[in-house]
Amino acid sequence: MSSDGRQRIGASTGLVVLLGDPVGHSLSPTLHNAAFAEQGLDLVYLACAVEADRLATAMDGLWGLGARGANVTIPHKRDALAFAAEATPTARALGAANTLIRTDSGWKADNTDVAGFLAPLVEHRRELADASVVVFGAGGAARAVVYGAAVGLGARTVTIVARRPEQAEGLADDLSDAVGETELRVSTPADATQSVRDAALVVNATPLGMGDGRAPWPNDTDFRGGQVVYDLVYRPARTPLLAAAEANGAISIGGLPMLLGQAADAYRQWTGRDVPLAVARAAALTALGQDA
Repeated sequence: MSSDGRQRIGASTGLVVLLGDPVGHSLSPTLHNAAFAEQGLDLVYLACAVEADRLATAMDGLWGLGARGANVTIPHKRDALAFAAEATPTARALGAANTLIRTDSGWKADNTDVAGFLAPLVEHRRELADASVVVFGAGGAARAVVYGAAVGLGARTVTIVARRPEQAEGLADDLSDAVGETELRVSTPADATQSVRDAALVVNATPLGMGDGRAPWPNDTDFRGGQVVYDLVYRPARTPLLAAAEANGAISIGGLPMLLGQAADAYRQWTGRDVPLAVARAAALTALGQDA
């Protein structure tokens, strides 16, 4: 870092990138660069918008540039596995990767979304084991949440709620062999009221609530005390879902802890160090315009 406190970038600076489309909203450059600077690491993290048909070209370029690693987001998470020489069991089970780590033999693929999802649930693991879970959404984030609830928490049932039943059924089919004894169910929002009321954990893995005031859950749902309600949306910090949960005495968890958790796991694999979590969190909150 230079004497004026700015991150110094030179010919020897190592490169880490985010590949996706779009990427302009991402907080990952902010929190990772703050962490690199705090630990005096000669690394820089850049967000790169890469269209779906340009991923192969981007991956070749990154390897040629000697990039240390990458995060991968929509729409590339499933395609990223094809460019990996090896993959962790989690990435293989999900059929998707959000993290690439450079090794001597090629890219190693991992999916740290699962670790990120589980990070803020550590203190609730006992009551969530062998419990019912409801997940709103059937996209990439929901894939990690369903797997994490089944394998990481040991949920008895996971109900996948999606507006298009075929999307929920496809996700359940994809993960059926990976989730062990956990029963996967599917539902639409209109039919999910009772499942939400009965669940020990309710997770929103859709973008609904991200500044538009919309909510993913059925209008007649009443949350209850002791229930854990988890919204992966982190902008705003208090979404309509979390506000409704808190009003009924439920335990609420926002999306920032998952973002930080998945980032911490990736950071450790790229650098061999634990992320300075307080620094990364403060940088993210500043970027969001929220209080620490």
